[in-house]
Amino acid sequence: MSSIGTDIEQISRIERALARTPRFASRIFTAGERAYCESKAHPAQHYAARFCAKEAFVKAIGEVNFSWQEVEVARGESGPPSLITHGKATEALNGRGAQVSLSHAGDYAIAVVLVEEQ
Repeated sequence: MSSIGTDIEQISRIERALARTPRFASRIFTAGERAYCESKAHPAQHYAARFCAKEAFVKAIGEVNFSWQEVEVARGESGPPSLITHGKATEALNGRGAQVSLSHAGDYAIAVVLVEEQ
């Protein structure tokens, strides 16, 4: 059976966390995610969407036994975002695939993760 998770966050909340806690970005996001977000005109909206993706993944998988950085949102030059898992997050998938969709508008970012059965 497939499972789905979704999360929505205020971009301004993530922006405040980034400004208030310098280690927030390095604790939550991979080096690749940070490089992608920092390359954008409004990094906070991209960080917020990726934060949502990590939360949505946890909701879809039903487990929290892995670190934030073990779930990574990757994006090529053109094309949709994808999820890359590492370590315990990969083990939690147990051979299943995961799809992600991200969006942001105004002060909100949202992500939906679909975990597909084998």
